[in-house]
Amino acid sequence: MAAFGHTFPFYAGPKPTFPMDTALAVIITIFLTALVTFIVILPGIRGKMPILVTQRLFWLLRVVTSLFIGAVILAVNFSSEWSVGQVSTNTSYKAFSSEWISVDVGLQVGLGGVNITLTGTPVQQLNETINYNEEFTWRLGENYAEEYEKALEKGLPDPVLYLAEKFTPNSPCGLHGQYRLAGHYTSAMLWVAFLCWLLANVMLSMPVLAYGGHMLLATGIFQLLGLLFFSMATSLTPPCPLYLGTAVLHTHCGPAFWITLATGLLCVLLGLAMAVAHRMQPHRLKAFFNQSGGEGSVLEWNPEEGGFLSPRYQSTAESPEPQDIPLLEASSETCCKEEHPREPDCAP
Repeated sequence: MAAFGHTFPFYAGPKPTFPMDTALAVIITIFLTALVTFIVILPGIRGKMPILVTQRLFWLLRVVTSLFIGAVILAVNFSSEWSVGQVSTNTSYKAFSSEWISVDVGLQVGLGGVNITLTGTPVQQLNETINYNEEFTWRLGENYAEEYEKALEKGLPDPVLYLAEKFTPNSPCGLHGQYRLAGHYTSAMLWVAFLCWLLANVMLSMPVLAYGGHMLLATGIFQLLGLLFFSMATSLTPPCPLYLGTAVLHTHCGPAFWITLATGLLCVLLGLAMAVAHRMQPHRLKAFFNQSGGEGSVLEWNPEEGGFLSPRYQSTAESPEPQDIPLLEASSETCCKEEHPREPDCAP
């Protein structure tokens, strides 16, 4: 049966896998494309030297920071590394078999499901390639129990089935309800944070910087609320021991959790800094956002330059001054025209 290079002819070989999650790859590609686009148009910003260089640096700093915050909010929402764990152990490979293998077992729990990896050390053992990467989801519209039944029908290795069984709805560990509830509430908070981030970008491009700072503060608060919901929901039940052969798999907070915490604190600090700057140094805050035209400047909107997204400031010294006509002379001319309408000139 294994005459074709130790491969069973009635079963398909291992499927090629993408080196990273496709959703994360799409999000990173979109935001990197936006960043490259902004960098390309950076030399097109008009101004006078040396103010032009400062304006370009401030503009690039704002763009990079904003894109980073938006990319993190979207990426962690689809990430499977909120709670992770890995262990190297010797364990059984297949059911009804006494053969053991040396493997690295990885567990990644996200907001929408579980990802289990099994990699042999070495990869080639028992005349097979031991390299598995299986995902089981509980998102809205997905049935975790059905996916687990399909995994049983496929005959996946024992370590993968053992970990997947711990997250089934009927498992006594209660991990399914625990992480599913945490994922739903955390994902909802992150989507609200993403909407606040969009509103903050719109308001910061208009002369309402205080409200933009408030929305940036709200972006950070909703991210921190999502972390709070995830931590509370995952600590409702006692930890369930995960025994894999001769070792025990322990989970801890993953990179997605910590990068969300860092980004949330960054948004809160930026929002508070903008609120303080708006109250104490409003002119410098406007200068940082290229919305300051110096002393005695008034705001003038030009629809040909982009409307509200491209404010143009004109100094009052450059604007034409209205002609002041003395009140006595104006009244005399009016009376003269009323009494002698046919005379071309009326002398006061």
